[in-house]
Amino acid sequence: MIMVSSCLAGMKVRYNGTDCLEKSLKTLFDGGQAVAVCPELLGGFATPREPAEIVGGTGRDVLDGRARVIDRSGKEVTAMYLEGARITLDTALQFGVSTVVLKSNSPSCGSAMIYNGEFTGVKIPGEGVTAALLRRNGIEVISEQELADRLEDLGL
Repeated sequence: MIMVSSCLAGMKVRYNGTDCLEKSLKTLFDGGQAVAVCPELLGGFATPREPAEIVGGTGRDVLDGRARVIDRSGKEVTAMYLEGARITLDTALQFGVSTVVLKSNSPSCGSAMIYNGEFTGVKIPGEGVTAALLRRNGIEVISEQELADRLEDLGL
């Protein structure tokens, strides 16, 4: 069993009410081979919602209390991101998930790059809050692009 970001499975749960459908992941989800989660919804957010970015570091820094998650209007939403990450980890453990495919660049799900916290569209190396927590607990986290690269390497 793998876990995937709900937006990658075609659910319209992103901050702006859209999805980022990856057909291969939707097929796995529809076939019962993947469980879909949206850490932000699990943390108590609604759709649509203000976009948010990590200010002062990365998801690891948020976990350690050295950075915060702030939405575009300036409201601190760190607690909701931490709650969503915790519930996502609990769900992964419940289902025995070893690999999670998360949406790239997200303050929750980014696995290699996130936005820099200035709402200017600039990305920096780092991971989101959920990706960081999952990795701290020994769960492999990859992006949708990394999954596509792996499938291509396998000739699929």
